[in-house]
Amino acid sequence: MGDHQEHIVMVPFLALGHMIPFLALAKRIQERTSYKITIVSTPFNVKYLSSTIAKDSTKQVVQSPKNISLVSLPYNSCEHGLPPNTENTEALPLKDMVTIFNSTLSLKDPLTKLVLEITDKDGKPPLCIVSDTFMGFASEVAKTCGTFNVSFTTAGAYGTAAYVSVWLNLPHLLASDGVFKMPGFDDSCCFFSVNQLHPFMKSADGNDPWSKVLKSLLSPSLDSLGFLCNSAEEIEPMGVKAIKNLTKLPVWCIGPLLPQCMLKKGEKDEIFEPRIGKDHGLSPEKCIEWLSKHSQSSVLYISFGSQNTISTSQMMALALGLEDSERPFIWVIRPPIGFDIKGEFRSEWLPKGFQERMETSNKGLIVKSWAPQLQILSHPSTGAFLTHCGWNSVLESLSQGVPIISWPLAAEQAFNSKMLMEEMGVCVELTKGYQSDIEKEHVKKVVDIVLGKSGKGKEMKEKANEIGLCIRAAVKEEGDFKGSSVKALDDFISTLLCRRNMSF
Repeated sequence: MGDHQEHIVMVPFLALGHMIPFLALAKRIQERTSYKITIVSTPFNVKYLSSTIAKDSTKQVVQSPKNISLVSLPYNSCEHGLPPNTENTEALPLKDMVTIFNSTLSLKDPLTKLVLEITDKDGKPPLCIVSDTFMGFASEVAKTCGTFNVSFTTAGAYGTAAYVSVWLNLPHLLASDGVFKMPGFDDSCCFFSVNQLHPFMKSADGNDPWSKVLKSLLSPSLDSLGFLCNSAEEIEPMGVKAIKNLTKLPVWCIGPLLPQCMLKKGEKDEIFEPRIGKDHGLSPEKCIEWLSKHSQSSVLYISFGSQNTISTSQMMALALGLEDSERPFIWVIRPPIGFDIKGEFRSEWLPKGFQERMETSNKGLIVKSWAPQLQILSHPSTGAFLTHCGWNSVLESLSQGVPIISWPLAAEQAFNSKMLMEEMGVCVELTKGYQSDIEKEHVKKVVDIVLGKSGKGKEMKEKANEIGLCIRAAVKEEGDFKGSSVKALDDFISTLLCRRNMSF
């Protein structure tokens, strides 16, 4: 392709849950275009991403992505008042979150320098910069360097629209009776409640540290050429409409960016690659062996993602409710709030003898720190997923037709939960946050409903299966058939080329 080789620069936010979809998007674009792609991050994250790529290319099926390169931008966490070598949000205490958000602005000048070097080397500016919604400063960099910025939200359309709308418009300040309208969403059917908001959002008034940093990071992303979204248009039409209303920009739903093995139904026996860079709390083989002893759709899988946990009293109530429900479960467990999330787990955080009773009866599998989530969700015995509602987890669950019990903890998770309940009908919310009181009776009741073989449980399962089919159809390409997400990616590329030709 010589001089015609196009180049795309990608700038993910400093969080693993954001970097993985960015890498997946890079691979998708690469497969369709063989463009050069440069992903930029901080030194530690680049190391993490390159080990991810190396793991991936050891599988013969996946060609080593020859045209994806990783570049580190200078970054020193201590200069920003963060602990040494802290370059992403993994295991970061809440008090340091605002700090890491603020620190990303230091990447603006090094990014500009890099894009100008690429321009110099290629003899033309990159085709575009694809930046995380939280890295809005990239749109200013793009203008300086004579290219376009496209915002990529690694969350869903609905969750992104609601999250961005809250921080940019602070609509909850106008709430009456605790209810408010969310700019961007159709008034007729979509009211939001102040109680659904994360404590930081509730107290946001425009002058607090969160409002200030998020407004400064998010608002420039609305100055992009358009939005890429890690979702499929069919599964959340209301969300896509809301993002379009809010940003007045084109939206391309090019997801879900899931591993191929989750998108092909019926090839369930393969043991997938473990999730990159994680220490196993449990091997995939052991996990599958345990699941295979249980009947179809009977097991509840519980995990709050890699950087969340709940309080000690909530952990106790959850354990007691699970025991009372007598339903089999796999629980990925980490030390509660207030303790080092990466530290040793102590048995005193669970009811006396709980672990032993669960093991002996084969009712519960308690996994410390990390479990092979993809294998668990795609196993026929898994009947429901109790999750914090991070978008990657939601997509993994729904792609396998597994209904959800939600317990949103941060970010846009409460909005995801609301959508899963009201728009999709695949979810029951157990509680939210880590300050709530929950009773074991309530835990048992919710688990019984969702794992029930009739009534609401059956209905949710059917709806989750339908959404699973939609997800697989969206990313499918066979013969003349192109799913909506495949078409959207092609349209995105041709829009870029067209815009570039207009500006030359």
